[in-house]
Amino acid sequence: MNPPRKPLLRLQPLALLFVKLGAIGFGGGMAVLALMEEELVRRRKLMDPEELLHGLALGQILGSFATNAAYFVGHRFFGFLGGMTCAVAFMAPSVALVIGLSWLYFTFHALPALNATLKGLGPVVIALILGAAWSMGRKALRSWQAGLLAAVALALALLRVNAPVIMGLGAVVGLVTGKAALSRTPSRALASRPVPALLALGGAPLAAAPVAASLLVTAWTFIKMGFIFFGGGFVLVPVLHQKLVVALGWLTPREFIDGVAISNLTPGPIAVLATFAGYRLQGVPGALVATAALFLPALALMALLTHFYSRMRDLRHAQNLLAGLVPVMVGLILAAALLLAPGALHGLPGFGLFGLALVLLVRFRWHPAFVLGLGALLGMAGWVH
Repeated sequence: MNPPRKPLLRLQPLALLFVKLGAIGFGGGMAVLALMEEELVRRRKLMDPEELLHGLALGQILGSFATNAAYFVGHRFFGFLGGMTCAVAFMAPSVALVIGLSWLYFTFHALPALNATLKGLGPVVIALILGAAWSMGRKALRSWQAGLLAAVALALALLRVNAPVIMGLGAVVGLVTGKAALSRTPSRALASRPVPALLALGGAPLAAAPVAASLLVTAWTFIKMGFIFFGGGFVLVPVLHQKLVVALGWLTPREFIDGVAISNLTPGPIAVLATFAGYRLQGVPGALVATAALFLPALALMALLTHFYSRMRDLRHAQNLLAGLVPVMVGLILAAALLLAPGALHGLPGFGLFGLALVLLVRFRWHPAFVLGLGALLGMAGWVH
């Protein structure tokens, strides 16, 4: 067991550093981790590069690995309190921004100008999700077994089978098949065709919510989803869609698409989509409860792993299980894009914007915020109907 290291600075400056990282961390998890390496290793020399890499490896098991990495750093210096403080500090800018945007959305979404803007965001969101499926598929589908598993997951998701059931199937296949078979070097055919891929703002429940949900029900719902939050933010999109739109009816398909767009406008993980959904149900308290509940399982696991991380070893069975989950997640993400597309793509302009966004994201690697901004401008100009 590793005790917290002797701190080279106080907790408050470290927390403020993570507020800064959370506010400027546009570009996804890897971009945020590069910022952490710059600030913690190079500039301030607070950690060895190897130690930070340990934290990054542990953080990829469950939940947002950038948030988990923030917890790891805080825990190494100040124990559990430090870990939670740094994780909350890192998330605070994005959560606050989503709450503000959610208030604007649910208060003024009937305005013609806002409706036009959101129409331009829908096709971009579909392109974002497909782009994520493409990127993950190129790396994950390294054998025909992995490709078949992804295809099965896609088919089951389109048949409305619950995401946890599909993920359980993937875990079993991984345990039986083994990581070596699922991660084998791809054939030429497979490699050439990857899978396409603020309480004043409102603390009371919103009367227009499709289904009323108490804070307790909201917390329990998002805690359960937090236990299957594997593989990064876009992995969470199909899980949230199946639960919040299909199963519970807490969000309409249009609201869900707009929530994904709003989440992508923030520097934090796309998992702040939970903040948007919570605000829809219970205002600011619901936003905070949903966000905390979704991240709770991952942070609890991170607390345990960080406490004992020097004793951790690579476990063969754990590697096999996770290897089975990766192709399943690619299939689920692709299914989410296909299920959401009918509500977002309308007419030639909508499909044209979708194609343009996909090219900008995949081929030219534009940041999602810029592509979403382009979609919003085209929507405001009346190009997308």
